Amino acid sequence: MGTVYLRNVPDDVVERLERLAARERVSVNTYAMRELAEASRRADNADLLGALPDLNIDTDDIVSAVNEGRESR
Repeated sequence: MGTVYLRNVPDDVVERLERLAARERVSVNTYAMRELAEASRRADNADLLGALPDLNIDTDDIVSAVNEGRESR
């Protein structure tokens, strides 16, 4: 497992991380590691979306279907 050191982190960011970590009863390191893991997952989003098949569905048709579903509630 790799190691990451962060420097020049603004005090207010550190304070917020400390509060968030305390709220979840975990260390700042654990909290920051989870947040970084979540953020890094987004790096693959463009590739995943690009791999999806194009269904040739018009955006207006999708919006209409969503609106019809909402109206029927």
